[in-house]
Amino acid sequence: MTTETAVEPQMKESFAALLEESLGTEDGLEGNVLRGRVVAIDNDAVVVDVGLKSEGRIPLREFSKAGEDAELKAGDFVEVFLERMEDKNGEAMLSREKARREEAWNQLEKAFGESRRVTGQIFGRVKGGFTVDLSGAVAFLPGSQVDIRPVRDVTPLMHTPQPFQILKMDRSRGNIVVSRRAVLEEDRAEQRSELIANLKEGQILTGVVKNITDYGAFVDLGGVDGLLHVTDISWRRINHPTEALSIGQQVQVQIIRFNPETQRISLGMKQLEADPWEGVAAKYPVGAKFLGRVTNITDYGAFVELEPGIEGLVHVSEMSWTKKNVHPGKIVSTSQQVEVMVLDVDEEKRRISLGLKQTMANPWEDLVEKYPQGSVLEGEVKNITEFGLFVGLPGEIDGMVHLSDLDWERSGEEAVQDYAKGMVVKVKLLEVDVEKERISLGIKQLESDPFEAAADGIKKGDVVTCTVREVQDNGIEVELADGATGFIRKAELSRERSEQRPDRYATGEKLDAKVTAVDRKTRRITLSIKQLQIQEEKQAMAEYGSTESGASLGDILGAAIAKQRQEQKKDDSAES
Repeated sequence: MTTETAVEPQMKESFAALLEESLGTEDGLEGNVLRGRVVAIDNDAVVVDVGLKSEGRIPLREFSKAGEDAELKAGDFVEVFLERMEDKNGEAMLSREKARREEAWNQLEKAFGESRRVTGQIFGRVKGGFTVDLSGAVAFLPGSQVDIRPVRDVTPLMHTPQPFQILKMDRSRGNIVVSRRAVLEEDRAEQRSELIANLKEGQILTGVVKNITDYGAFVDLGGVDGLLHVTDISWRRINHPTEALSIGQQVQVQIIRFNPETQRISLGMKQLEADPWEGVAAKYPVGAKFLGRVTNITDYGAFVELEPGIEGLVHVSEMSWTKKNVHPGKIVSTSQQVEVMVLDVDEEKRRISLGLKQTMANPWEDLVEKYPQGSVLEGEVKNITEFGLFVGLPGEIDGMVHLSDLDWERSGEEAVQDYAKGMVVKVKLLEVDVEKERISLGIKQLESDPFEAAADGIKKGDVVTCTVREVQDNGIEVELADGATGFIRKAELSRERSEQRPDRYATGEKLDAKVTAVDRKTRRITLSIKQLQIQEEKQAMAEYGSTESGASLGDILGAAIAKQRQEQKKDDSAES
C-alpha cells in the first residue's frame, strides 16, 4: 500500500487523533461521514485512509459527477461515509456516494424549508419522467414538470446545470420530487408583471403562437398571452387561422386594445401593413368590370377577391339573369376566376357590391329585340302552378301563360287540365317587362275571340230574340242567335214584381229582350225583359193615344196587341 507522501502543513496531529477528537472512540464512527485522504487509485477503485486500522476501497465511479469523469489524484482529501469498520477482507467499508448524498440531503432539506431553488442536472430517463443529480442526491423530475408547455425533445436540457424547485422530499425513503416548471412559472410571473406594467395600445411586440382556435390564435408575448383574432391576421379573407399561422411560429404583432383591469390583450397583424381600402372608391369605380377570385360562398351570395384584402359581395340576385332561387354554389365555385361589375362602393363600411350577370347579355332585352309583341313562339311547359303555365323561351328564360289566357270559353281551372309538364306548346307574346323580368304569354290569343264574332253588330238598346240556356236562382242565362251568351237578372225579368221569377222560364224557351250592356272585357251581354216592356209601352202610348184622350192603358195596349197579332197573321200567311 502506498505510503503517505503529502500531509497538510497545519495538520500536526494524526488522523486517529483528529477522529478521536471529533467523534470520540471508534465505536461511534459507523454511519457517519468521515474526512479521509486518497492513498492511491488502483484501476477502478480509490484507496482512502480515514485513520482506522485499515484503509477502505471505493469504486472510482462514485467520485464522478453525472455525465463526467472523476477528477481525482493521490493526496486529495475527500469526505466518505463509513458503513462498517471492517468487511470480510478486513478493510473499512466506505462510500463516497453516500457521503455526498448525506451532505446533499442536509443542504436540500435546508433549501426545501426555506423554499429556495436548488441547482441540478438532468442525467437520465425513467418511467414517467427523468432523474436529476442534486449535488449527489438523486431526485425525480415528472414529465409534466419539465416545462410550461409540453417538450418533445429533452436532450438539449440534459447534463446542463439549471434551477429546480423541490416539491416534496422524504429522507427516510430517499425520495425527492423536483420541478423545473415551477421555476419557469415564477420567472414568467415576474416577467408578466413587468411586461403588463409597460404595455400600451399601439405598441409593437414580437411573440410566439401558443395556441390556435377557430376564431383566432393566442400569442405568447413573453409571460402574457394576447388574442389575435382571425379578422386581424390579414386584410385578405382568412377562413381559419391555420391558413396563415402555425404553433410555435414567431410573429410581429401590434397591441390593438389593452384592458389593465382584466389584463385582456387584443392583437393585430394586419395593422402593421398598409390598409388596401384607402382610396378604394377611385380604384374601383361603379360600372367598371374587373377579374376576381371567388373566396367564399354563402346562401346569400359569393365573395369575390379583387386584390389581397379587397373583397366584394355578389348577391344571389345579381348572379344570373335566368337562374332564380338557386344556391350560389351551383353557379360559381370556390377559387374560380370570374368577371364582375362594380355596382356600389361604401368605403366607410368597407363594402363593395358586385354583379356577375351584368357582365353577360341580358336575355330579356335580347328577347324584346328579336321578338316583338304579338310574335308566336314555341316552348316547353316547364312548370304548372295554381295561377298558370310557365313556358321555356329562347335565352333560357320562362314566360307565364295565366289561367285566364288559356281558353276563350272554358275556365282556366278546366282548361289547364289539357296541359302537362314537358309538353311543347305554341304561345303568343303578349307583353315583356324587362325591368321586372316578366313575360306574359297567351294561348287562347292564337285564335280570334268567338265572343267578338258573336257580339259583332250587337249594341246597347237592340231588341234581340234569344233562347234560355240555364235557369238560375238570380236570373236566367240566354244564348243569342249569333252564339253570344247573355244574362237577364231576376229583377229584369218583368215590370211586375210578381212576375220576376226565373222558374217561369224553361230551358229552350225563346223570348225577346232588350240589350242593356255589352262588356267586352268580361265578355258578357246583359239583357232586360223589363226594359223591353217599358219601351213597348212608350211606343204604344205614342201610337195609339194617351190617357188624357179618355182611353185607358188597357185599351191602348189591347189595340197595340191586336195590331201586332194582325201583322203576325199576315206574316204567317205570306210564309205559307
